[in-house]
Parts: sequence; structure tokens; C-alpha cells
Amino acid sequence: MSDYDLVIRNARIVTEDRAFDGAIGIKDGKIAALGTVEGDGAREIDAGGKFVLPGGIDSHVHVEQKSGMGVMCADDFHSGTVSAAFGGTTTIIPFAAQHRGMSLRQVVNDYHACATPKAVIDYAFHLIVTNPSPQALGQELPALIREGYTSFKIYMTYDAMKVSDYQMLDILALARRDGALVMVHAENHDMIAWLAHHLVEQGHVAPKFHAIAHARVAEAEATNRAVSLARLVDAPMLLVHMSEIEAIETVRQARAKGLKIFAETCPQYITLTADDLDKPGVEGAMWCCSPPPRDAAGQEAVWAGLSDGTFDVFSSDHAPYQFNAGGKIPKGDKTTFKEMANGLPGVELRLPLLFSEGVQTGRIDLHRFVQLSSTNHAKLYGLYPRKGTIAVGSDADLAIWDDKKDVTVRWADLHDNVGYSPYEGRRLTGWPVTVISRGRVVVENGTLNAEKGSGQFLKCDTPDASRPLGRATPEMTKMAGFGARPLF
Repeated sequence: MSDYDLVIRNARIVTEDRAFDGAIGIKDGKIAALGTVEGDGAREIDAGGKFVLPGGIDSHVHVEQKSGMGVMCADDFHSGTVSAAFGGTTTIIPFAAQHRGMSLRQVVNDYHACATPKAVIDYAFHLIVTNPSPQALGQELPALIREGYTSFKIYMTYDAMKVSDYQMLDILALARRDGALVMVHAENHDMIAWLAHHLVEQGHVAPKFHAIAHARVAEAEATNRAVSLARLVDAPMLLVHMSEIEAIETVRQARAKGLKIFAETCPQYITLTADDLDKPGVEGAMWCCSPPPRDAAGQEAVWAGLSDGTFDVFSSDHAPYQFNAGGKIPKGDKTTFKEMANGLPGVELRLPLLFSEGVQTGRIDLHRFVQLSSTNHAKLYGLYPRKGTIAVGSDADLAIWDDKKDVTVRWADLHDNVGYSPYEGRRLTGWPVTVISRGRVVVENGTLNAEKGSGQFLKCDTPDASRPLGRATPEMTKMAGFGARPLF
């Protein structure tokens, strides 16, 4: 009888804070031995000197979810989790989205009914709160937090989703009291609505005007206001999909004051610009997301934040819509930028993009890559150390990376159900060639080896927002050309 279910040998093992050569012994879905592994495995994999990293955690994905405009995502929990797995991600945290008039409890039940029979990797749920009624605040949210739904997202924009500042304070105060984390989409709704109204009135309806309507100052102002609200009630807050220079600086200043403010960014803000929306007809809708990609200076500001520790997590904000009347362009070629579905696919390419554009260029090192792609997600959402690291007793969620593999992105080679990729034709170096979820080899040799429904739901513990996450060291920031700043 074998000592282990699986042994990975000749591995270059990298975690958030250390790197070493050795082997990994896996038994009953968990890491049972690390470094020197004596005994044999029922199956053995020779990593051949390749990097073995913690499986990715993508904590911002939209799967089998209707938008505020009533458009259903292109990916369900099968295609979405398959795509994630092929990109080196072994855990996703999508949203159980409340729309006006819906019970949060019923929303959670509905999303479990979707995910349980389909997911091939593990998953947790955030809540989206759009109707903070007395019942939701007094009964449903406190009960759901105790049951393992310890994070929820609120919107400062979108007519069907936004909450007022007063309601935000109610939600933040509840989160502080019950130990939850509030995620905020920070854009000034009235600024965007005013700009959009005048653009459409003057006949400026092409996709490129989406980036003009969602002005930089709209993100900057809302970010500052959101931080001020969190400061008032001393509540932790995560600002999601950040793209704008002034908003990023607001996070730095908030931390210098000792506030528990966390920050997230996404692949589109290091690789795309507003120019990508400037295409003939409505083609630019394929690059339409909120906030929109900015410009080269904005990209550099995001890279600086990834390097110096301003950003805690790097998520995909996978919001997949097909380019047709049932998805991105509900009125076909007559669709205005105000009517287009917001969001880009990215769950499969999140990690390869960050690896190729960040690690391979020297902007970040592998430890920072692990922090941004896995460890900090686990810590923020109460899953660490079960997830997000390579340690004895942790789940055996691993990805073997070939850092020399060149890949030219083609949607035909991806596994989502979108029909296009905004990164089509981009050449990447470095790819996860073998992916392991709880000891199961789910992706190998370009083949899926996981059955529908084999993913498990994860209850999230209450995160400890007072504990610093893994951040860039002074050596990392010096390497990337950015000055170090104090941890908070």
C-alpha cells in the first residue's frame, strides 16, 4: 500500500514568503509532507524543476448571474469553473446577487442550487446587497455571516444596484459589529449619469464614449467618499477593480492614517486602455467594463500599486457576456454605450497575464505573485491556511507552472462560453500546465479530469482585518523601482 495518494517530486516550491526545492506528499486531499518526502505515492508526478505554486484564488467573479439590466452571464458554474481551472485557479468566490425585492436567504439558496451540481473546483460566495431593509440588516445578514458568508458587495452606481451613503453606513456598521468585510464598487453615479445624458443627447453613442462617461474623477471622488464612510464607523473595506491614479493614492493615504482599507485590481487595468474601445460600429463593446481601462499612465500607476503593496489582491472581475443581442449588445448595431452589458471575461487568463506581464518583466517577483493571486485572497476572506499556501495540513491546491511556455491567446483555446477574448493575439510566456485541486489532478496535458459537481462549497471564517496581509518587501519594491512605504 502506498504512503501517499500523490507525490510531486523535483519541484521548485514557491509560497508567499519562501522558496525551496523538494517534493510534496498528498494524502486525503491535503498536504501531508513537504520538502523531503520518504515513501511512495499511488501516483507520482515529476515536476522536472518547474515551479509549483499555490492554486490561484479568484475572489471576484460573476458566474450564472444576471446583471442589473437583466442580462445573464455567458458562463454557468460548469464552464466558469472549468475555465478557472485551466488558468491555474482552484478556488473561486462568485456573488450571490440580490436584486430589489429579493430575500438574501432565497438568493443564497438559488445560487447553491446552480453551483452544487456543476462546479469542478471549490467555491465560496460573497453576497451582493442592493436592498438593505430592516429584515436584511436585522436578521438575514447577521445569520448568513455566522453561516460562512462573511463578505458582501455594495454599489455606489447603477440605478438597479446602488445604495445611498446612509445605507452604506448601515451596512458598514453591521459589518464592523459582526466581523464581515464590505466590498465597494466606487464610482460617482450622478457624475456618470450626467455625462452619459449629455453625450447621448449630442449623438455620441459609440462604445468609446463609455470610457468618457465613466470619468476618472468619478472613481476618484467615490473612492474618497467610500473611505470617509468607512472611517466614520471604523469598518474594514475592500475597494474593488481599481483603475485610477488619484483613487489609488487615496488608498495609500488612508493606510498611512491606520485605516483598514484594502484594494483590488484586475488584468484589464494592466493590459488594456480606453483606446481599445475605439473600434468600428459596436465592436468596441467587447472591451466595455466599469470602471473602463484608462491610459498608459493609469497602467503604470496600477503596476506601482501591485509592486509596492497598495493592492492586496489581483482578481479577474470575470463578467462574461457573449457579443450578441442576448449579451453585450441587446439592440444589435443600434445599441448605445449606455445599453451595453458591462464586463469582460478573464478568469482563465488572470494568472497567465500577471505572470507574463509581471513576473517575467521583473515588475514583481514570484512571492508577490503568490500573494496577489492566492494567499491574500485566502486571508481576506477567512480561508487561510486551508487555502492560499503550500503547508502541511493545507488543502492540496497546487499549480505546476512552465515558465518557458509561450502561448498566443486565442479564444478557441480557452474554456469559457463567451465566444471572444479581449486579449486575442496577445503573446504570453508562462502557463500552468498541471492543476491540482484537493489532491485531484483536474487539469493535465490540456485535458480536464474533473467531474461536474466535484467542487466543494467553502464556509468562510470571519477574517481578521487587523492582521496585515502579505505585502511587498522593501527588496521587492526596490527591485521594481518603487520606494517602500510603511505597512499598516
